[in-house]
Amino acid sequence: GDAISLNGSTGEVIKVALETTAPSLEGDLGVVLGWADAVDDSLKVLANADSGPDAAKAAELGAKGIGLTRTEHMFFAPERLPVVRRWILRGEGLDKVQEFQRADFVEIFRAMNDKPVTVRLLDPPLHEFLPTKAQLDESMAMELGFGTDVDALSEQIESMHEENPMLGLRGCRLAIVRPELTGMQAEAILNAAADLMEEDMENNKPRPRIMIPLVGGVAEFERQAKEIRRVAKQVKDERGFKIPYEIGTMMEVPRATIVADQIAALKDDDGNPLCEFFSYGTNDLTQMTLGISRDDAGSFIPKYIEEGIYEVDPFVTIDEEGVGYLVQSSAKKARMTKSDLSLSVCGEHGGDPASINFFDEVGLDYVSCSPFRVPVARLAAGQAAVRRAKATPNGAKAADRVKSFLG
Repeated sequence: GDAISLNGSTGEVIKVALETTAPSLEGDLGVVLGWADAVDDSLKVLANADSGPDAAKAAELGAKGIGLTRTEHMFFAPERLPVVRRWILRGEGLDKVQEFQRADFVEIFRAMNDKPVTVRLLDPPLHEFLPTKAQLDESMAMELGFGTDVDALSEQIESMHEENPMLGLRGCRLAIVRPELTGMQAEAILNAAADLMEEDMENNKPRPRIMIPLVGGVAEFERQAKEIRRVAKQVKDERGFKIPYEIGTMMEVPRATIVADQIAALKDDDGNPLCEFFSYGTNDLTQMTLGISRDDAGSFIPKYIEEGIYEVDPFVTIDEEGVGYLVQSSAKKARMTKSDLSLSVCGEHGGDPASINFFDEVGLDYVSCSPFRVPVARLAAGQAAVRRAKATPNGAKAADRVKSFLG
């Protein structure tokens, strides 16, 4: 066949194979991004990354850390999925799951070194990892510990079916029903950090942050956080040194935003804060607040925008009056309880310039987005900080600083 080239910006198809170069942040773009990063009090930009290579790419593009590592993405490799399925269905092999998670965390921490890495504990419902009916046969049954009894395997998988899994057994609910899960993941995270520290205590400074998903209230978070504290003490005793880490929650259930001050006020048995950060999962927070399935929204949101019912797609740009209000009000309440609480966003809105401007206005600390959106987010964060500074009594000083960057 004939070779062609595609201009990804315009969609233009060119009937020859053009010479290409890898994208680079050098030259004028690098200078402008340097100015954006240098603006005082601007939002820090982190990246979502689920592997060492993803984390390395994020660092290359200027991310100041990892704002979301989705541990479930580590489960889908072909050689790992049978191990995960066997644990789900038979309760066997959790130690093997821990081994590969630990190895992955080492590589992510290594890529980021002294930058924060926020690891979300397992979030999706377990049925996402299980085979479909079409995949069930005797070899699958043998692989998963059911001998040749395909019917028994099918019945067990069917028993895990949920009518509305997005609001079902997932996140911290899953970890409470299957309590071995939180301990296993916390142990993998903290031992991975310890492994890296042992390699070079002076130069390796991993900063794990363990995030509990789908929290709707105080009791859920407290139970999970105290389990992580227990594991951290155990790992410290086993390794002989303390591993620095933080515990926080993904704020994605509307009720959690209403009781945010109560979550922020929690203490452990030694009187230390249990919750050190909130990360707003604005994808699910938007779904639950608007009552819209993100997966099905395409059937009507374009029409809503066309008819003027929505100005923009709320899954692209934050709904300031609804979802944004929950973010702003909960952040304010929580900071009144714990003034140094770290606040961030890790949904798709973290890479949207208009949403970034809103998050800057309400006083969040950082946003997290996919690695390739990091440069756009860095620029938007710098612009938002300048815009905010100009609107304050000290705005002239901020403008002077920007002029100094420009020479």
